[in-house]
Amino acid sequence: MEQALEPGAKLPEDALGERFGVSRTIARYALGQLASEGLVELRRNRIAVVVTPSWQDARDTFDIRMELERLVVRQLAGRLSKSQVTRLKAHVEAESAAREGPNPISIRLATEFHILLATMTNSPVLVRYVSEVAYRCCLTLALYSRPHSAECGITEHLGIIDALERGDATRAMSLMHSHLDSVAERALVVPAAARGRDLLEVLAPYTDEATQHNG
Repeated sequence: MEQALEPGAKLPEDALGERFGVSRTIARYALGQLASEGLVELRRNRIAVVVTPSWQDARDTFDIRMELERLVVRQLAGRLSKSQVTRLKAHVEAESAAREGPNPISIRLATEFHILLATMTNSPVLVRYVSEVAYRCCLTLALYSRPHSAECGITEHLGIIDALERGDATRAMSLMHSHLDSVAERALVVPAAARGRDLLEVLAPYTDEATQHNG
């Protein structure tokens, strides 16, 4: 979600096991799960790489996401509790606080806003598919997206919350569609240049975080 692992990056089982302190069997299982979600490609000789979506795949993914999330807001319009509205607004405040920081953090928070909306439907099916397609969109943004201001997304998120709070399903669906369409239109035709960072270096902050949680 934070674009630390770029499309095409190799994911060796032994390196992953070493970094996370688990066996290769567990690392292989995790890669299999990611492959089932369309985020990792398993090649011959047990080589795994982060998926590199084609331009058409990227466009199709966003189109599917728009329809899924129109369904989400249609279900939520006029049905959010006060505590849910407060939680959504607090999340947008976190997005606003992070907008001057690293772009990947802003992208992660923006994506989590959409997943948070899906969880509020209490539909496991919607949560699963919205989450999976949102993660795939993160790969698309890592590969194609041009730099942009997070301010637009924050304003659009607030507009969606307002429409949901007022129970205006038509307005909420329209705002969600235009919001995701504008995100998709920020994509570039030419893929971003590969950064070529070391895998263990990339994963270090995440393994440290996992250690803290387990502690």
